[in-house]
Amino acid sequence: MDPNTFEVPDDWLYTDLKQGLASSELENRRKRAGWNELSTEKENMFLKFLSYFTGPILYVMELAVVLAAGLQDWIDFGVIIAILLLNAGVGWYQEKQAADVVASLKGDIALRATVVRDGSEQDVKARELVPGDIVIIEEGQVVPADARLICAYDNPEAFDEYKQLMAEEEGEEPREKKDTEEEDEEDKHHGVSLVACDQSAITGESLAVDKYMGDTTYYTTGCKRGKAFGIVTANARASFVGRTASLVQGAKDQGHFKAIMNSIGTALLVVVVLWILVAWIGGFFHNLNIATPMHSSNNLLHYVLILLIVGVPVGLPVVTTTTLAVGAAYLAKEKAIVQKLTAIESLAGVDVLCSDKTGTLTANQLSIREPFVSEDVDVNWMMAVAALASSHNIKSLDPIDKVTILTLKRYPKAREILEQGWKTEKYTPFDPVSKRITAVCICDGVRYTCAKGAPKAILNLSNCSEETAALFRSKAGEFARRGFRSLGVAVQKNDEPWDLLGMLSMFDPPREDTAQTIAEAQFLGLQVKMLTGDAIAIAKETCKMLALGTKVYNSDRLIHGGLSGTTQHDLVERADGFAEVFPEHKYQVVEMLQQRGHLTAMTGDGVNDAPSLKKSDCGIAVEGASEAAQAAADIVFLAPGLSTIVSAIKIARQIFQRMKAYIQYRIALCFHLEIYLVSSMVIINETVRTDLIVFLALFADLATIAVAYDNAHFEARPVEWQLPKIWIISVMLGVLLAIATWIMRGALFLPSGGFIQNFGNVQEVLFLEISLTENWLIFVTRGGQTYPSFQLVGAIFGVDVLSTLFCVFGWLSGDSYQTTPPTPERFINNNGRTSIVTVVVVWCYSIAVTIVIAIVYYLMNRVAWLDNLGRKKRSRQDTTMENILAHLSRVAVEHEKDDVKGTSRFHLASKATEAEMDE
Repeated sequence: MDPNTFEVPDDWLYTDLKQGLASSELENRRKRAGWNELSTEKENMFLKFLSYFTGPILYVMELAVVLAAGLQDWIDFGVIIAILLLNAGVGWYQEKQAADVVASLKGDIALRATVVRDGSEQDVKARELVPGDIVIIEEGQVVPADARLICAYDNPEAFDEYKQLMAEEEGEEPREKKDTEEEDEEDKHHGVSLVACDQSAITGESLAVDKYMGDTTYYTTGCKRGKAFGIVTANARASFVGRTASLVQGAKDQGHFKAIMNSIGTALLVVVVLWILVAWIGGFFHNLNIATPMHSSNNLLHYVLILLIVGVPVGLPVVTTTTLAVGAAYLAKEKAIVQKLTAIESLAGVDVLCSDKTGTLTANQLSIREPFVSEDVDVNWMMAVAALASSHNIKSLDPIDKVTILTLKRYPKAREILEQGWKTEKYTPFDPVSKRITAVCICDGVRYTCAKGAPKAILNLSNCSEETAALFRSKAGEFARRGFRSLGVAVQKNDEPWDLLGMLSMFDPPREDTAQTIAEAQFLGLQVKMLTGDAIAIAKETCKMLALGTKVYNSDRLIHGGLSGTTQHDLVERADGFAEVFPEHKYQVVEMLQQRGHLTAMTGDGVNDAPSLKKSDCGIAVEGASEAAQAAADIVFLAPGLSTIVSAIKIARQIFQRMKAYIQYRIALCFHLEIYLVSSMVIINETVRTDLIVFLALFADLATIAVAYDNAHFEARPVEWQLPKIWIISVMLGVLLAIATWIMRGALFLPSGGFIQNFGNVQEVLFLEISLTENWLIFVTRGGQTYPSFQLVGAIFGVDVLSTLFCVFGWLSGDSYQTTPPTPERFINNNGRTSIVTVVVVWCYSIAVTIVIAIVYYLMNRVAWLDNLGRKKRSRQDTTMENILAHLSRVAVEHEKDDVKGTSRFHLASKATEAEMDE
């Protein structure tokens, strides 16, 4: 049965709450419903291998196979097939190896779920869930599948009430379809809210949505509050999110990298067609036949075959893709898991990194210093209240709650207070709007409402005197100036006024390596902006410690500061950081930076960070990030700290450098042989034999298989493709190589033989010179900042030895032929052998050519206008458009209706401010 069209039978959804599903039932359900994942984990390896034979460049090479078979040129036929198989085989193997490395680490971040099976709770991978499974949904976790809520975790007796509710609803319109009808929303809810889920990624609602008995919680949404049992109603592909994802599966995002490769491939195909046209025109003037003589390379169809082989870089798509895949494995070893390969390119080009403070810039090792206690308040009572107003979810304890509870070791009397039989009636977790945690607790029949949160939020709860409030604010400011994070504590006894107990001071020291890492990031052309939820004084103090700059602003200035248009964009661009940041501020910062032409990376760890991670050019889920943040990110880090991110950026730039070096090398090779061969065809009616040409192509691919493992350098600025620069340099290198080959060929017309000493063969000498200069070109394009890897040196040396053997023993040199002007007969012999002295001369000449090319390449990269050619302008400013959009954002369309005349009209008006809307 096709899992995509499978409908869950009703009887599957009546699983017993205490027993759950039996293990024996799982396999049967999984066969029918499929795995609980949007896409299968395992790819068909055979189809993956076949994919290496598809694409414009590969199709042209396959056309060359057909052409070689038609000309009965079986050596060429076999070697071209070998080239195709070599590229496909190496590409498939390297990518599989790299994917295995990444997959092994991905297992560490796989979505997991707590499920009731065989009468006990079990921790399983979310992909193993089946419809009818009883799952436990709790605060801080991602909902592992579409699930209907049954009852609160601490109230399993309500299962009977749930069964009764389901029996009543049978035959009625399904609940989720009626949820949109706001007018009778209250009537639909059954009992109290069991959990609250963040559905912003699905519905756009910024606030968490309360879910009640019988409601559906959706796959991949984050649970913000509560803990409850639920029954899986659909697997991932049949879920609300899965059905939406299936609508866009056909439109796969190939990414910027794929577009670049396609543009280069297409351009090279157009160029080779033009060269073929020129060669055919020259061939007509030399009275060449279409396909005869059969065993000679001097006919028009052989010209086509030769130019298709040299002009189409069959290894280009494979080498670049495998370089990315191997690069992903390098990053995985640095504890950075790449979710999609194109993210490497984005990471290499990033010039602004928006980093959160806690855990990335700081050590995330909170410690509570000496607290401030209000007058006549016992510090032990305050610590007890702070502990009561802490998360009750031991599995995902917030760092602040964790340090609050651990600090009780220093206050034994506070622990005695907590041992007096407290019971929590209601717990409300922290949210960025109220900025506090509250817990309603009962002890000895007295109800206490305990609160802990931002000092300003706690101060607003109490009706203390102005003098007390001023002292409280003064202490908060003092703590902030010292870089301490303040946490106010208050309690309300029954319905009495709130009692302000005091303030905890916490310190999270910067990481030892952060200041050095920021300096290194700035050297790499990377601007680091700190975005933190802490108060502005703490943010500034942290920035001072890290030498990050003190242009830190309150995030309120972004929205409520009266700034708009260009002024607002300038503020974001020049700021070193923002304090008191909400998730929507992060999104806004990314958007404005992107509008100014910056490639932006954003770090995040919470469910609320998912939209800004998606929006950024490279979303980074930091160590310890929630599953929702990991799902939204392009790269997931398993190690903490900014140094890990900066190290990954360096590696990404090295990967980019390898690809860029190979692309320049490969384009230059195409132009080298196209220019030389077509000009020799037209001018002297000669070409390098087809049999030797296919081996040149094979050797070029063999030599550069190891490019993915080369020791590349990284640029000290964000990298870009700069295609105009690549084309100019590559064509120039190709022209120089062609000139060098012509110098050698021209010298062979001399009666003395020029480069040939004692004896030799023109075809073999040309073959050796072309092979050596082309192979060594990769050493030029890779740059001289690092030594080449032994893999690359070994591969190229091996190919050089083979080329030399071809020349010495005269393999495939072919029959004698005549050129115009004539070449001395003894150099076009059937024997084809070449003397060792000639081989040494050719090696020395090739080394000299490579040195000259290296000098030219170095000088070209020193030319300022060429070095910056094709670079996008970062920090571009369109004042007019930014101001127009700012004004338009304040305009709204209003609808007026005249009840007397019975007419209505639409008109433009100023949009209401947030304050007006709140009222």
